[in-house]
Amino acid sequence: MYFKGFPSIYYIFDVKGREVAKIVKDITKNVRLRKQILSNITVYDTYDMQEGETPEIVAAKVYGAAEYHWVIMLANDRYDYKNDFPMDQYSLNDYITDKYGPDEADWYAVHHYEDEEGYTVSYDPDNLASLTPISNYDYEVRLNDSKRQIKIIHPRLLGNILKQYGEMMK
Repeated sequence: MYFKGFPSIYYIFDVKGREVAKIVKDITKNVRLRKQILSNITVYDTYDMQEGETPEIVAAKVYGAAEYHWVIMLANDRYDYKNDFPMDQYSLNDYITDKYGPDEADWYAVHHYEDEEGYTVSYDPDNLASLTPISNYDYEVRLNDSKRQIKIIHPRLLGNILKQYGEMMK
């Protein structure tokens, strides 16, 4: 749905030393679209993504159609499914295993230390009692959880966004 209205352009590709013209969607239109549509939206609702939810699932819940996942992504300036949205627990554990190794002792090794206010600080053996060690696992869980809260454009504004989108793509 999102790319359907984008204009098509000819683009020259180099295929094994030969120039081949292909018709492709002009994705540079995205930059102008995002700025114009989102500059008119001043109020967002917040939504906490639950375990296993994706932009499609949230769009289906909020807007009644998964195909409006692009509205969720535009509103949050998030475009990378793997890095911009929270992973489910199974995927997170796989990610941690890939990053830190299969040994759970490595998962729970100290990633960094924090002071009483929660700020990351350098290791200081003279001040160890006032520092809280944060494990690799806890760090990754926190990072993943920080991606759960997203902005939602109210459903009553969806029609306006779709209309603006359609007009801009003409």
